[in-house]
Amino acid sequence: LVSEVPEAEIYADANQAHVAADLAQQAIAGKKGSAKAAAQKAAKDAEAAAKDLDKQAAAADKAAEAADKAETTAEKKAEDAHDTLHDAQADAAAADAKATAADSHEHEAQAKAAAADDHAAAADAAARDAAEHARLADQAADAAEAKAALADDKAKTLTIQDTGGTQKAIDAGIEAVRDMLPVAAAVRRETAPASELMLALQCGGSDGYSGITANPALGAAVDLLVAHGGTAILSETPEIYGAEHLLTRRASPEVGKKLIARIRWWEDYTRRNDGSMNNNPSPGNKAGGLTTILEKSLGAAAKGGTTRLKDVVEYAQAVTTKGFVFMDTPGYDPVSATGQVAGGANILCFTTGRGSAYGCKPTPSIKLATNTAVYERMMDDMDINCGDVLDGVSIQDKGKEIFEHILKIASGERSKSEKLGYGDAEFVPWQIGATM
Repeated sequence: LVSEVPEAEIYADANQAHVAADLAQQAIAGKKGSAKAAAQKAAKDAEAAAKDLDKQAAAADKAAEAADKAETTAEKKAEDAHDTLHDAQADAAAADAKATAADSHEHEAQAKAAAADDHAAAADAAARDAAEHARLADQAADAAEAKAALADDKAKTLTIQDTGGTQKAIDAGIEAVRDMLPVAAAVRRETAPASELMLALQCGGSDGYSGITANPALGAAVDLLVAHGGTAILSETPEIYGAEHLLTRRASPEVGKKLIARIRWWEDYTRRNDGSMNNNPSPGNKAGGLTTILEKSLGAAAKGGTTRLKDVVEYAQAVTTKGFVFMDTPGYDPVSATGQVAGGANILCFTTGRGSAYGCKPTPSIKLATNTAVYERMMDDMDINCGDVLDGVSIQDKGKEIFEHILKIASGERSKSEKLGYGDAEFVPWQIGATM
């Protein structure tokens, strides 16, 4: 077949095809160039990234190396610390061992000190025993001297009948006293320890304050006196009735039984005389605020302090035991005090809430007021005001004040009752039984 397309059109189409092919080749070549450039750039970027990674890897290696070194250092320090801890533990163990040894030495020293104290206490007890034996020896010597005086006719006894009548007996008595004057004039005051004091304890005209002021304060003074080796005598058996257990529990079984025996005697004695141990307190006591014998007894027993009860003696019996002693007496003050003085008391303390004015020649009587009102109203009779205990003064401080005043009176200072001349008419021995 012969184409009907003109030759010129065919040629134009061919040229266009060539142009399109050239353009395509150019485009391909351009794209190849761009791709190559992009690839080259990517390669450079990758190389740069690789270099950065290498640098980072190197830095990481250095960091790892530093970490290894730090770990090694830390392990070394841990080992050193462990060794130091072991050394410290060893030192602590050694210190504990030394402390244990020191404690052991301290215990040994304490044991030795306690033994030394025991030896010292035993030595003190032996010294007290020796002093007591010496005192008894002195008493025996005094008794022997008195007997010798009688034998030498320095002391005489007279009877009206043997002398030849009243006037002749008076004249002979005056002459006998004149002969004794040189002996009496030779007596001199000498310093003596507080252990030579024998204190009689009395309460009379008691009130509701007695058991909380003066009586316990006097008891504190008694404790001080006993601590100095002296003696205190509590009495008035009917007025410790109901409170005797406060005394027996401070005594040995033997001494406690002696006190209970006296209580039982009093129960029988009052029963035989149609009386009662409960027939107390007195009207004055009741007016002062006491309602029962138990209230009165609890306060009266407080005069005895807190030390052990060493002995119980009967009325007017010579007291030879040091410390706190009980003498069986009636509650009537003059009779009771007479027995105490006869037993050896050389000083007396008398507590009162109602204002009892009492003296007891030849023994000085120290009056202790239980309340301030009585003290201020009767300052000429009362030596010490114990009413200030109610204002806050402690029992111990008041007891010290009483003890120091006892020493002053024993050293020659006169008590209020002595200044007033009380005591001539207060010598009243206890008469028991029917008068025939």
